[in-house]
Amino acid sequence: MKRIRCLFCALLLLSLAACGSDRPDASTAPPQSDPPASSVPESQQPLPTPTPSPTVPTFYHPLTGVACEEDLSGKRPVAVMLNNIKAALPQQGNSQADIIYEVLAEGGITRMLAVYQQPEQLGPVGSVRSARQYYWEIAQGHDAVFIHAGGSPEFYDTKNSRGLFTVDGVNGYYSSAEAGMFWRDRDRVPGQHYAYEHSLLTSGEAITAMLTQRGLEAHSDGYTYSASFVDDGTPAGGQDALTVTVPFSTYKTGIFRYDQEDSVYYVEEYDQPYIDGNDGSQISATNLLVLQTSYVVLDDAGRVRVGLSSGSGWFACGGKMIPITWEKGSANEQFRYSTADGSPLSLGRGRCYVCIIPNSQIVSAR
Repeated sequence: MKRIRCLFCALLLLSLAACGSDRPDASTAPPQSDPPASSVPESQQPLPTPTPSPTVPTFYHPLTGVACEEDLSGKRPVAVMLNNIKAALPQQGNSQADIIYEVLAEGGITRMLAVYQQPEQLGPVGSVRSARQYYWEIAQGHDAVFIHAGGSPEFYDTKNSRGLFTVDGVNGYYSSAEAGMFWRDRDRVPGQHYAYEHSLLTSGEAITAMLTQRGLEAHSDGYTYSASFVDDGTPAGGQDALTVTVPFSTYKTGIFRYDQEDSVYYVEEYDQPYIDGNDGSQISATNLLVLQTSYVVLDDAGRVRVGLSSGSGWFACGGKMIPITWEKGSANEQFRYSTADGSPLSLGRGRCYVCIIPNSQIVSAR
């Protein structure tokens, strides 16, 4: 019996040993491999961020060549006569003019014709002064609405004989309070008090309302301003022109000082900065054009007739200056400028200041 019991135990141990041999030993188990890396199809992988390309402006300002957000090429500008006798200074709204034309008016005194493409952006503008025939002809070259306060007999002869429309602050409908176009303010600049003849103002709001009322917002059919602009208008081969002196008469000389940081000429007259009375800013321009021509005295008041057909002159931009030629022709034509070899002149993008001086005056630059 004891022998049977021992045999049974032996068989049981053998059975347990056989079952244990089916389990793999931990030390001999095969190594587990890392899970496969997840992969994204190439078509779904994020693309590299592209380098932004320079934005090409959609529109350019027709009078300055500067990039702008709307098409202004079909919009008619306005041209306003500004008083420049010392007793009337400072002018107001002059710093916002896209082009300033300065021409002798009488007795050695100059006046400015300020051309604005977007008068709706203006505040007060003035003081507004009387017209001359040649200022009107310059405005006509821009197909601009001409705004003035009175005028010479020669100008009125032309206006009346041709039935011209102009916005006159002294004679006609727009001189009335009912029109709301002009008003007088003898204290128009803080700290200043002016004579009555230097007190007439208009404004961007009044000008815009007049243009809308008269349906004058758009250019005449077929009109295009022909000036061409480039990013850098510095003339090749030009002489140094960091300071340009432009004499009009014994009464008035203009000084234009180039600022290399701002890339503009800052303007001085009467030994002081030429400023805007609205905000005190000094008038500046990217392009300075000096046109020399004939002046003929018409009467005892010293009024003159200015030749606007053609002539020679100077162009300064970027601190350099070159000789040019210019032509205008008839009253409705615009100024066209050429280099000495007859090629069309390219202006720098920005405002223009145009001085029209007698042939006898000598321009200097250094």
